[in-house]
Amino acid sequence: MNICARAPGRVNLIGEHTDYNRGYVLPVAIELELVLEFRCRSDRLITVRSENYRETAVASIDNLTPLKNEPDWIDYIKSIFWIFIKEGFEIAGADMRIKSNIPGGSGLSSSAALELAVAAALNKSNELGVDLKKMALMCYEAENHYIGVRCGIMDQFAVALAKKGTALFIDCLTENYSYIPVKLGEYTILIVDSRVDRSLASSAYNKRREECDDAVTLLSQITGDNISSLREIKIETLNKLKYKMADTTYRRSLFVVEENERVLKAMRALEQEDLPLFGELLKASHIGLRDLFEVSCEELNVITDTASAQKGVLGARITGAGFGGCAIVLLKSDSVEQVKEAINKQFENRGWRQPDYYLSEASSGLSVW
Repeated sequence: MNICARAPGRVNLIGEHTDYNRGYVLPVAIELELVLEFRCRSDRLITVRSENYRETAVASIDNLTPLKNEPDWIDYIKSIFWIFIKEGFEIAGADMRIKSNIPGGSGLSSSAALELAVAAALNKSNELGVDLKKMALMCYEAENHYIGVRCGIMDQFAVALAKKGTALFIDCLTENYSYIPVKLGEYTILIVDSRVDRSLASSAYNKRREECDDAVTLLSQITGDNISSLREIKIETLNKLKYKMADTTYRRSLFVVEENERVLKAMRALEQEDLPLFGELLKASHIGLRDLFEVSCEELNVITDTASAQKGVLGARITGAGFGGCAIVLLKSDSVEQVKEAINKQFENRGWRQPDYYLSEASSGLSVW
């Protein structure tokens, strides 16, 4: 059986580093996409042709074990076969061909798109009956336990479940989700790729998660309560306990608690089509990511500061985990070229290579045929 699967990239409008803290997030799928052609084999081999890398990889799906080193691109595919086997599904190998216009390492979820496309093709070709939510959770487990990136559920949920014209509001504690209309009128969202690459498995990403876990342990000890995540902490409680916490622990916790509140306010702002308020929340989120959670970099700060100073811009912030990757800018459609020119000039003055830019409406999620 020949199968095709399409999986989009995503940007997170707001709610960064809150998913693994069991908080709230508000991503949208974008029009950049990965397309996978898939055909079952009768043996236990997988062959994968990557049109982007212009190379073919071959591997066995027998005796797959979680990685101890940095992942290669085919490891994300192997991780999906691993999780399906781990879940008890009877599957064989496959021949695959992949083509994508989602820039790798940019924070636009190219890895989650690859994971979901492979999972959807496996599910369809073998008639396994796995629903989209379960599939997203399986891919989340594969990235955490096979690849070694301790991500939350946002990327996989966004790729699998997004709907055109809406943002996906996800409660990462209950795993419930709902759709929020994105009506921007004369405004649009510009995605700016700093082209500063980062590998989440080797970056400070896992370190930030460890810091949040340590904060939960400390807060449980101080309060005597059985606290399972920063989602459960109120800002008033955190500020009362500030002087019993190390400065770094307090700042990491403060960002997560405030960011969760911003997501709820942003959701209401979109529902009420209050774009100026939405823009202010984007600005506040970036400041928190820069100063409290410390996941920005000079290039991302230049993008957001330069964009925010331009006429017609309501707000800008990092999107994704940080340490490089992309920022988003909420701006009037007729201000796009002016903002791009201003950012390009700042990058040129610093001797940096020029950013890449993408405009996208809120797109649809995973599809397979």
